[in-house]
Amino acid sequence: MNKTKLSAKVITLYPELFPGPLSASVTGRALKKKIWSLETIDLRQYGRGIHKQVDDKPISGGPGMILRPDVLDEALLKTQSSIDDKSTLKICMSPKGIPLTQSLTKNLLQFKNLIIVCGRFEGIDQRVIEKHMLKEISIGDFILTGGELGAMVLLDAVVRLLPGTLGNSKSILTESFTNGLLEAPQFTKPIDWDGVRVPEILRTGDHQKILEWKTHTSEEVTKTNRPDLFIKYIEKKKKMVKRKGI
Repeated sequence: MNKTKLSAKVITLYPELFPGPLSASVTGRALKKKIWSLETIDLRQYGRGIHKQVDDKPISGGPGMILRPDVLDEALLKTQSSIDDKSTLKICMSPKGIPLTQSLTKNLLQFKNLIIVCGRFEGIDQRVIEKHMLKEISIGDFILTGGELGAMVLLDAVVRLLPGTLGNSKSILTESFTNGLLEAPQFTKPIDWDGVRVPEILRTGDHQKILEWKTHTSEEVTKTNRPDLFIKYIEKKKKMVKRKGI
């Protein structure tokens, strides 16, 4: 039996949403093979009063409700009580967090335990974020109704990098963002489809020329679709050239 490489614990008001899409495809198979584990913690059980209240109005006024610090604190303390803090990272899915990137995803692999808090309403009390040193992470510049979908995205990105999850581990090496560029276009049979043929260079068997074509095409795709990434890529290349010249 495989030893679990990652333990994920998700604190949420909607535990029934999990595992959701994480139960399908490679992440689902990895879950069954115990390459990783998933546990949901129902935040409502830590609510206050007969109605199990988990939120309250913002002190400064304004619309919406804020998740209470005392409720989240109790849930976090209980959740982390049985795991090793040294190999644990506590995360809060938040639109004001740092962007989730492939580089950040790889860095998360150093942790054996991930505790993920899924925010709701207008957010969570800042005091509990600071007390537990929650790492705020965002999956994009948009607002969702809650952090659950963000948590699924994060876990999908991390789990697929775990050894044993993908059938062909080498496929990770050529994916978008791995070398700072977006991936080059992919083709398969039939060679001639709908009047369009697969580029001749890809059928030559000349690995060096194919690599050069893919690199050039990746640069063009990145330049068009993600100019921000292309600028970083060019700057990195200049630094490498300068370093070699010293």
